[in-house]
Amino acid sequence: MSLKLFAVLVSLISISYNSFSQKNPGDSSKNNAPFELKQYWFVMLTKGTRRDEIKDTAVINKIQQAHIDNIVRLNKLGKIIVAGPFGDDTNWRGIFIFNCKTKEETEELLKTDPAIAAGRLGYEIHPWWSGKNCLFQ
Repeated sequence: MSLKLFAVLVSLISISYNSFSQKNPGDSSKNNAPFELKQYWFVMLTKGTRRDEIKDTAVINKIQQAHIDNIVRLNKLGKIIVAGPFGDDTNWRGIFIFNCKTKEETEELLKTDPAIAAGRLGYEIHPWWSGKNCLFQ
């Protein structure tokens, strides 16, 4: 695991822990629910192998809009709970956190992403644990 990926994972774990410990409506200490860990799926979006093959700006914009539409669709289904790009121009393009039962389910949903299907984005999938229902509250 690269040092950069390790730093991102540690940061997300810290954010998740801090969001759980804050006093808010989702905090289990207020509703006496026991703390419970849940497995999610962390997806690191990377530059795809065919990213530089598409030069037409109109085509790139169409793929990007379809990519965003797919994120919104999966969020409405409760499958993507975190999504966002990085602000620099490195091989890492962004992240998703999926609420799926298996890696295979996550991968099938990733294949519905037009940017991944077009080869503009690639991905790595890693199991990731956080407090159940306490992400970014």
